[in-house]
Parts: sequence; C-alpha cells; structure tokens
Amino acid sequence: MPACSSTRRSTCSSRCAGPPLSPIRRIWDPAAGRFRPPLRFTIPEGALFPSSSELLRIAPELILTAAATLLMMIDALGRRPRPALFSSLSAGALLVAGAGALWAYRDPGPAFSGMVLVDGFATFFRLLVITVGFLTVVASHRYLRREGADAGEYNALLLYSIVGQSVMAAGNELILIFIGLEISSISSYVLAGYLRDDRRGNEAALKYFLLGSFATAFLLYGVALIYGAAGSTSLPAIRATIARAPGLLVAISAALMFVGIGFKVSAAPFQMWAPDVYQGAPSPVAAFLSAGPKAAAFAVLLRVFLTAFEPIGSNWEPLVWISALLSMTIGNFAALMQSDVKRLLAYSSIAHAGYVLVAVTARSQVGVAAAMFYLLAYAFMNLGAFAAVTHLAGKRERYLKIEDFAGLGAKQPLTAALMALFLLSLIGVPLTGGFFGKFYIFKAALDSDLVWLTVLALLNSAVAAYYYLRLLVVMYMNEPGEASQQLEPLTGSLRAALVIPALATLILGIFPGAVLDFAVRSTWLLR
Repeated sequence: MPACSSTRRSTCSSRCAGPPLSPIRRIWDPAAGRFRPPLRFTIPEGALFPSSSELLRIAPELILTAAATLLMMIDALGRRPRPALFSSLSAGALLVAGAGALWAYRDPGPAFSGMVLVDGFATFFRLLVITVGFLTVVASHRYLRREGADAGEYNALLLYSIVGQSVMAAGNELILIFIGLEISSISSYVLAGYLRDDRRGNEAALKYFLLGSFATAFLLYGVALIYGAAGSTSLPAIRATIARAPGLLVAISAALMFVGIGFKVSAAPFQMWAPDVYQGAPSPVAAFLSAGPKAAAFAVLLRVFLTAFEPIGSNWEPLVWISALLSMTIGNFAALMQSDVKRLLAYSSIAHAGYVLVAVTARSQVGVAAAMFYLLAYAFMNLGAFAAVTHLAGKRERYLKIEDFAGLGAKQPLTAALMALFLLSLIGVPLTGGFFGKFYIFKAALDSDLVWLTVLALLNSAVAAYYYLRLLVVMYMNEPGEASQQLEPLTGSLRAALVIPALATLILGIFPGAVLDFAVRSTWLLR
C-alpha cells in the first residue's frame, strides 16, 4: 500500500500502512526544511462567549442564581441567623429578576443557538413564577421565625427552584427544559421536608421524591424516543420532522412525556402524591408547590405539545381530555370527603388542573390564553388561601380541620373576609379572577365544539362550590372554637401575604382585559 502524502497524513484513515507522525515531525517538515504552518480554526462568532443580547435574555436566571448563592454563603459564614436579612435579600432579588424579565422582553428572540426563546409566552410565565416566589417569601418570613427554622437555606432553595421554573418557561429545547425541571424538582423535594424534626414533612418529602423520580423517568424516556425519531431535541426541528413523517414512535413519545408532565401538574391519574405532600409540607411550601411548579409545568406542556407535537394533535388530544375529566371528577369528589383543610386544598388543586387541561384540549389560541389567565388567577387565590392556613395553624403547624375555622369572622374579620374572597374566587363567583378564568376556559372549549366537556366541567364546578361554601359557612355561622380563640393578631408579613393576593384577585376580576390581551398576543408563536 503506498504511503500517504504529507498533506494527507493528518486525515489518513486507520487502513493506512504508514506510521503515525512523531510529535517532532508534526511541527517540522524535513522535506521542505521548515516548520509546518500552524493549524487555523474558524470559530463562529459567539461560540465561546455569549453576546450581550443573549446574556440579557437569561437575566432573570442569572440574577436569581447569584442571589441564591450569596444567601448560602452568608448563611454559612455568618455568626448568627438573620431571618429578616435573608427574606429581604430574597424579595429584593425576585423584584430585580422580574424587572430583568421585563427588560429582556424589550428585545425578544432566540438565544444560545435557539435553546432559549424569549417571547411573550416565556415572559408571562417567568413573571408568574417570580410573583409566586415573592409571595412565598413574604408568607414564609413569619413562619420561619415561628418555627425557629434556618431562613438562609430555605430562601436559597426557593430561589433555585424558581430558577428552574424560569428555565422551563423560556426553554425551546427538550434537554434544557429537562434540566430546568430537575433544578426546580430537587429544590422542591428538600423544601417539602425542610423541618427536619417534623415526621410528616419527612414523609411528604420522601413520597414526593420517589414518585417524582418515577415520573421523571417517563419524561426522559419520552425525550429519548423523540430524539431517536426526529434526530433533534429542538422543538421547531421536532415539529418539522413530525410534519413530514409522523409515526408510532412519535405518538409513544408524546404519551410518555405527558405522563411525566402530568405528574408535575398533579393531573389525574398521576395525582396520588399531591394530598400527602401538601398536607405534610410546611404551609408556605405547599402553597408554592401548588402554584409555581404547576405553572411552569403547564408552560412546558403548552409549548411542547402545541409546538413540537401539534402535527399529531389528533393523537394526543384524547389523552388530555381524559386526564382533564378524571382530574376534575376525582379532585372535586375526593375534596367533598375531606375534613383536613390542606388535603381539601390539595384535591382542589387537582380539580383546577383539570380545568386548565380543558383549555389545552381546545388546541386554540383562545384556549392557550385562557389557560394562562387561569393559572395566574389560581396562583393568587390559592396562595392567599394557604396564607390563611399558615396563620391559623399556629406553631408546629398542627393538622387544621374545617371546624378550626369556626367563628373566624367574629374573632378576626379581616382574615375571614380575605379567606372568603379566595374561596369565592376558587368557586368562580363574578368580580373575582376565578370567574373570568373559568369563563374563558369554557368559551374556548365551546368554540372548539367540546360541548360535552364544557357541561361536565360546569357540573364539577357546582360540586366544588359545596365544599368551598361549607368552609365559608363555618367561618361566619358557627361559634368561635379553640383555634379561633388562640389566634395571634394578623400583622407584618402574613398580612401582606393575604392582602396582596386579595387585591390581585379583585383586579383580575374587575379588569381582566389587559392580562388576557397580553396572553392572546403571546400565543401566536406557539402554533
């Protein structure tokens, strides 16, 4: 076999009989009597260092990551705990991150080779999870002082979880979305069992971790299958491939990914973890889990299924409406039998996930906008309801029964009035955010000829009204019980954690137009 020429020696295949060049001969050419010219590589612009516009588009994540790391360093190096300092730094970082999300929206577009997409949809959910985090920090301040828990680690974990949720909202590539989901989930597992001496919290964290890991395996398997079918994890590339050649492997991948995401949004039949985790976790953490991770997971569901899997929508649509029907029915009828308030709110959360899935089933621009509006309204009313539970539960957070709300209207009229507002919004009474949320969802379903699903959703709403009104009647019609008699005054951060969501609920119920218009404008890129 002839020897390779010097110009081809560097690219010679393994079949070449010539010996490899020595390190000296790689740089010295004896035939020419001179050193070989150095290899020249052409590095694409921005391949090593991101541009300023790309960094701007991930500003919220950078701000929150830096703040969380700073909190952990202060907590580790500080001589004594500073709960007020940690809460103030966390709240301030979240406000700055929210401003960063708005600033990034001034220059929307893709970043990092299309892995991140900053558009109206991503900005909406970024602001939503940041708002949920801010209200959780406010509600947690007094709770952590009351329980004597470490505020530094708690707030750092909370910020890291929000970083993951923000990545999920802006992710346009499955691997990045999965990384964001894991960042959020791992932090949430620890937060669920944050009170080390509380066996209920430890049990909740263990259940959440084990079942969450199982659901994550389904999601990851679905990602692997779609990569094998499409040869890419980019959502636009997957959509283009599926539009040309849909197949059975793609449908199986969509089903597996729906199982993983369905667990994160606590949709039936993947809801078995929610009641135990919400009951055992600290009340501010339960409120956070019911709003932040749920909203981020729905953002992933909407973007993935209405972008990548839209060409096979007729295949996955039955899966979604079956889950919607099961979630509404199981959630509402199970809530009827609950006496523990946190378990009641947990089953209520399952039912509300079903309402959002009704909007997803519509597969329309109005349906997506309705889902976005409803998730925002639900976040405020559920955070407010859990803030009231945090206030009533007292130190060591005993199990709070419906009877413990007896006479609250007489003992603390403000707390009772705000809790009543949240309950009425959860029912969907006019002049509350919950009313317009359900109205737009039902309208989207009717526009898509889903009359039967709309009727079933309305019947489920009527069932839900019973257990919400039962709590309302106990607050105002019964004599004050032991829990109401021992209540501390509503002051400080807990008052803010109740008043802010109440104002937001009223604003969304009286002036819903601005939010809905922004949501509608934000959905056109998904299709």
